[in-house]
Amino acid sequence: MSEALALSQVDALYGESHVLHEVSFSLSAGKVLALLGRNGAGKTTCMNTVIGFLQPRRGEIRLFGDAISRLAPETIARLGVGFVPQGRRIFPTLTVRENLIVSARSRAGAPVPWNLERVVLLFPRLKERLQQVAGSLSGGEQQMLAIGRALMGNPRVLLMDEPSEGLAPQIVAEVMATIRRLKAEGLSILHVEQNVKLVFDVADDIAILNSGRVVVEGAAATLQQSGVDLRQHLGVY
Repeated sequence: MSEALALSQVDALYGESHVLHEVSFSLSAGKVLALLGRNGAGKTTCMNTVIGFLQPRRGEIRLFGDAISRLAPETIARLGVGFVPQGRRIFPTLTVRENLIVSARSRAGAPVPWNLERVVLLFPRLKERLQQVAGSLSGGEQQMLAIGRALMGNPRVLLMDEPSEGLAPQIVAEVMATIRRLKAEGLSILHVEQNVKLVFDVADDIAILNSGRVVVEGAAATLQQSGVDLRQHLGVY
């Protein structure tokens, strides 16, 4: 199976603080890879390095075989990497429609392109609020908007950083259902998550970071059945 995204021996630093140490893992095309770890393990740093917000000191990152390691974030986005950041980071003073339209980007070869109509079909609640200022939405609605905004860029790979954080259980279930639907449509997803039980319901593969290093990697089903003590890396779950 082809690799949608691959990291090889990636080191990343904030100033003199060495955060990622020789990180290697790969996301198969059309699959969900869950990136797990305790707070401070390096998960968000890993996402920021992939999207280009942080340049790796060493190592290589490839998108469908093409090197993207030291490209600008806007170039990486144009090549097909979408990002749903932790904390949503929607534009609070713009309307829902404006948040979506400003992120629109076509991509040659997209089988069924994402546009405004398709996003509000995925999230009917947003259709009811298109003219509403985004900062007045509920937390769950803002998360839907953040996902919809990323999809408007027609990504080949979608990075999702803690999409269930701070949401009510019913909204979390909707977000997970959305991830399953996007996977069924062939989108490749790198999913950072704290809730391990959620991950095993949606992920094909899992990589666990501990102190900036990949300490466990494998198929989700295999890890779930193997008896590996994930608590030593993740704590109680």
